[in-house]
Amino acid sequence: MNETGVRDVEAVIVGAGQAGLSAAYHLRRAGYEPERDFVVLDRSPRAGGAWQFRWPTLTYGKVHGMHALPGMELTGADADRPSSEVIAGYFAGYERAFGLRVRRPVDVRAVREGDGGRLRVETSEGVWSTRALINATGTWERPFWPRYPGGESFRGRQLHTADYPGPDAFAGLRVVVVGGGTSAVQHLMEIAEVAAATTWVTRRPPVFREGPFDEARGRDAVALVERRVREGLPPQSVVSVTGLPMTAAMERARAAGVLDRLPMFDRVTPTGVAWADGTAVDADVILWATGFRAALGHLAPLGLREAGGGVRLEGTRAVRDPRVHLVGYGPSASTIGANRAGRAAVREIRTLLAEGPPDAAGSSQGALAAAV
Repeated sequence: MNETGVRDVEAVIVGAGQAGLSAAYHLRRAGYEPERDFVVLDRSPRAGGAWQFRWPTLTYGKVHGMHALPGMELTGADADRPSSEVIAGYFAGYERAFGLRVRRPVDVRAVREGDGGRLRVETSEGVWSTRALINATGTWERPFWPRYPGGESFRGRQLHTADYPGPDAFAGLRVVVVGGGTSAVQHLMEIAEVAAATTWVTRRPPVFREGPFDEARGRDAVALVERRVREGLPPQSVVSVTGLPMTAAMERARAAGVLDRLPMFDRVTPTGVAWADGTAVDADVILWATGFRAALGHLAPLGLREAGGGVRLEGTRAVRDPRVHLVGYGPSASTIGANRAGRAAVREIRTLLAEGPPDAAGSSQGALAAAV
């Protein structure tokens, strides 16, 4: 007898970004019905995944490598519209077209061992009991803020990429941009147009990639990320593996000195940042474009992390618990990778469900999974 109020499903998908929607599409295509056989839970207030939170000046034309979701192309998008509007609208249309019935906003607070070999998913909207879980929570909810001596003494403003409002907020100000990724460069180039001064600071010298990012380069980059995940280490950022793609706008910014980079400062002062050799830069704002970490806190009760700090995967399946799949994590963090991961996770989950519940092999759902 189930606990009162607990809803039983065959699979729960946590997160409705690219990876989560891809997984939901493939579950539905395999014959599983939303709300009856599986449920999609999303913390965001509306469709669009992390894209809905992007800054207004990141137009669709500036987005690199946005791949369509399976079964429905993104066509006729205005390159000058904010990507947050274009992609959120596309995701919303996709959910409607395939009847995915995403529940939002739902905060998944914990996933832990349940009864009868099932997983217990505790949320702000009640509890689900499931045989399989696809985690597609991405990273947006976990901005990474490095700690440096004196950080609390700074009298100006500190903010992260997650809160970046666009360049107008920095007009006439002295701005230090910290970080060596694509977002840092985009922020820097925009802010330099209106700021009194900009300073770019990175831990490592940035590597600019010349020429096309072909299929061979892509495979090599994915292989490097996969190796870390197989070893149970936290995934690296994409840029740390691929380098920064050099564009015409970046060429102009580099020629103008905007992309002249300084090594990481040693401390933050009340009026700016300083290095051990006595060099100092005054600043009104420090913008931390220092990336994000995987949002996996709700999975902590399952003990999936390895000693190295990451979750070791075989494909998308967590090695420590074959009922749990991580999509949009590590090598599947790109939009095309998220699509493929959603399909791969569903393929394995169908096999799991076809084996039947631990205490009642050969259920009707198992028969369905085996038949399709």
